[in-house]
Amino acid sequence: MAKKGKSEWLDWIKALLIAFGLAFLVRTFLFTPIIVDGPSMQPTLHDRDQMIVNKFLYNFNEPERFDIVVFHANDQKDFIKRVIALPGEHVAYKDNILYINGQPIKENFLHDKEVWTYNFELEELTGNYSTVPEGYVFVLGDNRTNSTDSRILGPIPMDQIVGKASVIYWPFDRFEFIGE
Repeated sequence: MAKKGKSEWLDWIKALLIAFGLAFLVRTFLFTPIIVDGPSMQPTLHDRDQMIVNKFLYNFNEPERFDIVVFHANDQKDFIKRVIALPGEHVAYKDNILYINGQPIKENFLHDKEVWTYNFELEELTGNYSTVPEGYVFVLGDNRTNSTDSRILGPIPMDQIVGKASVIYWPFDRFEFIGE
């Protein structure tokens, strides 16, 4: 009887170690949770929304325009913003309209809300670039009047991107797959 009890405990310990190991691998390489901090992505994301970030997608694909990405802003902080321009593209705003390579681009995710993005051209911003450099993306928060983004930080290196925000899971009444 004692042998059976000891064997049962060992089985439980093995099962728990395997479960913790799998959870560690999933969180490290596949998906990770993030909590939105601040109003910079409103109205799309709200302060304290809890989300799942897909960490492996960009191992196979490059970010696309309007993906919502999480990136390392510095050693202590990750930011969540929307990709606006891709490598080799020129970005500008004039009279609240986004221009990529001189062509107006509709931002449907803003739901025809008056955004009031101040006028700028890429050359006027940090780094004085004429186009987004290779290996970088240009990101903006959806709440353009209250966002620390590429207008201040400059283009974001792709190797600093953690992943694509894919699901709001909390609060439950806001459950939504993002960008689907």
